[in-house]
Amino acid sequence: MKKHDLTNIDQMRRKDRQVNDEAWIVDYISNADFGTLATVSEDQPFMTMTVFVYDKNTHAIYLHTSKHGRLFANIVHNKKVCFSLGKMGRLLPADTAREFSNEYTSLVAFGTCDVMTDMKDAKDKMYLLLDKYFPHLKKDDDYKAITQPEIEEIAVFKISIDTWTAKQKIAEQGFPGAMSFSDVLKFNGKE
Repeated sequence: MKKHDLTNIDQMRRKDRQVNDEAWIVDYISNADFGTLATVSEDQPFMTMTVFVYDKNTHAIYLHTSKHGRLFANIVHNKKVCFSLGKMGRLLPADTAREFSNEYTSLVAFGTCDVMTDMKDAKDKMYLLLDKYFPHLKKDDDYKAITQPEIEEIAVFKISIDTWTAKQKIAEQGFPGAMSFSDVLKFNGKE
């Protein structure tokens, strides 16, 4: 079996699937619906699925949670994080079990995560988050603005990205037998 040098955290085994186009990566992370944040408590990994916003101006990811949960405690003890997004495309059958596959796009970002302490900046980032997911609703017209006690009660996190990698696998349009996972659910009577 061929071994690969995976000593660098952003080293990719399948370089043929690597996306190097920075504009594509920024567009992908800017429009992703959710991501997964990996933290560690001692030797125990902990993953949190979360909504987030990427700010191109600061090259950082922002999200929020309560100050009373595990994610907050993990970040206070260890700021190193991994943030990941992915999207599955069509399932791709093959002649041998080993060759079955699927289309996908993915991004993995490594960096450090801090709890924001500047409350004005934290509010601004919360509004970026709200604007991403609720662009049709306007502050003060459709909902009440974040108050000082509210912003002090939550933890707004900033993930400063040190490095990121993106991958993509797309098969030709007429790939024989390709199907979506929703087709699989229909086949199993689940949809």
